[in-house]
Amino acid sequence: MQEKDMVETAMKVLTPREIVSELDKYIVGQNKAKRSVAIALRNRWRRQQVPKELRDEIAPKNIIMIGPTGVGKTEIARRLARLANSPFLKIEASKFTEVGYVGRDVESMIRDLTELAVNMAKQEEQEKVESKAMESAEDKLLDILLPKPTKGIERNTEEKREGMLEVVKIEPTDPDSTREKLRRLLRKGKLDERYVELEVTDKAFPLIEIFSSAGLEEMDINVKEIFGQILPSKTKKRRVKVKEASEILTEQESQRLIDFDKVVEKAIRGTEQNGIIFLDELDKVVGRESTSGPDVSREGVQRDLLPIVEGSTVLTKYGMVKTDHILFIASGAFHGSKPSDLLPELQGRFPIRVELDPLTQEDFVRILTEPQNALILQYKALLSTEAIRLNFTEHAIAEIARMAYEVNETMENIGARRLHTVMEALLDDISFNASDTGEKEITIDRDYVREKLSEILEDVNLSRYIL
Repeated sequence: MQEKDMVETAMKVLTPREIVSELDKYIVGQNKAKRSVAIALRNRWRRQQVPKELRDEIAPKNIIMIGPTGVGKTEIARRLARLANSPFLKIEASKFTEVGYVGRDVESMIRDLTELAVNMAKQEEQEKVESKAMESAEDKLLDILLPKPTKGIERNTEEKREGMLEVVKIEPTDPDSTREKLRRLLRKGKLDERYVELEVTDKAFPLIEIFSSAGLEEMDINVKEIFGQILPSKTKKRRVKVKEASEILTEQESQRLIDFDKVVEKAIRGTEQNGIIFLDELDKVVGRESTSGPDVSREGVQRDLLPIVEGSTVLTKYGMVKTDHILFIASGAFHGSKPSDLLPELQGRFPIRVELDPLTQEDFVRILTEPQNALILQYKALLSTEAIRLNFTEHAIAEIARMAYEVNETMENIGARRLHTVMEALLDDISFNASDTGEKEITIDRDYVREKLSEILEDVNLSRYIL
């Protein structure tokens, strides 16, 4: 029941149509891919509704997205993870090498995903105790600003020598007390610029250089933690402003208030039930017909990936993590190979194949203007910080899209990423002079676009390096 509630909360129980609608806000086109990932995400919720004895038997429907770079593969996976509030890891398959070769082993991606999940769960728990932590931090800060006074009571010479002290009690609830007056000043920010001394844990670590074979760090042996347990923790005094001291104390109190065992348990459950791994460049580990050289390692990577994708248990520093229900979304251009060149067993673990469409000139126009994070909106927002109002005519936008599309056609096709290079070249002078210009409204029209970019576009060598 706990798993079911967790998945429903994370997903907000979105229907496939609602998921696609949310993805449409940020990604232009690619409806087939959006539908596939929406179904895959919804199936997670559906799996939680079936009887428990059948639930564990239902495997996730992993996806391979096939298409050139810059058409939206990574963005679809990343936005999907945000919608589901899931731990999400993007990693290139080419980073891995077969066991026995120098490089990362495939199990490291599960450890990385678990680490992300722990950080997410920790942040959620800290938000729950934030108000209590702030109250506690405020009291500690008041203790620093107004130490409890002591008054020596001189009774006789012998008592003087013994140094007996009597603590003078202050009623903290008295609204007229100095402490409460300080509290009001503190809350109003009147004391923010005052300096106080704080005792903080010294994070300095002995300078011990450890030389090891590649891949040892993947065993998750946290050397700092081991030495931290052996060596006594040291504290040091820092002189900081009250505002910064409040943040430090709040952080310390929130760390103290949360139950880390509960955080780890929640994170492992989230990794196993909600985790999404985006495996990019899968085509780079497809072995050719050759049986020697680096191709052997490529096929070895596939064999190492197979048990992880099929479902196995990976040891992490937080405990054992099962990969049976982690959703794997793979992608690749597959120019010189095809998904059927993968190992047959691995092919079977990616039942959904989606081919993404190459971007057209019309798509570029839409990418520039339609999404909530559209490129033109981003540049307008950046320059508005300099009190400059930037406008683009429709003809200018069409010209930018045309030029970006032509550069992609004549040189390497990097998809929508080409728009970033074109926009940077176009607005270079405006961005540089924005702080000094007296002109507060600038309109970009077709003539301006042609004037700025035509020479670069005509010179093939120049455009190769600039655009």
